[in-house]
Amino acid sequence: MIAIKQLTIENVDELLKMRKLSLSQVFEEEKKEMSDEEWSSLEKETRLYYLEELEANRHIAVAAYEGEELLGWGGMCLHREMPSPDNMSGQSGYLMNIYTKKQHRGKGVGKAICRHLIRLAKKIGIDKIYLESTGEGKHLYRRLGFQDMEDYMKL
Repeated sequence: MIAIKQLTIENVDELLKMRKLSLSQVFEEEKKEMSDEEWSSLEKETRLYYLEELEANRHIAVAAYEGEELLGWGGMCLHREMPSPDNMSGQSGYLMNIYTKKQHRGKGVGKAICRHLIRLAKKIGIDKIYLESTGEGKHLYRRLGFQDMEDYMKL
């Protein structure tokens, strides 16, 4: 059974490892490389981001487990944009870093992570959630109700 755990500032070192693994795969797929110095700078900035945004409740980070085994993770940046007809409150969420370890793909892990994050966002009044997607992820997001836009999808 998949259990979703919300992560906090106390988990920042874990979050940094997860982020690096996610980005490594994206860069590998795009045939890009980052130097050790670039990774170090990115890690420093990402640590600051997590410490500030988790503390201010402007980021939700979660991980999926089966027992003690880490299956995947994801997050949502929370912010307020200018109100619009499709989002009167302006409260928005940006779904990001949805990642399932290769050996656990196709088992509903990503879907469980997304559903959990969407429930949490709706619970705090967020009506608009958007994301950028890889080609591999679009099928999942469409099944969750996201709609294609020019460069983003929204729910």
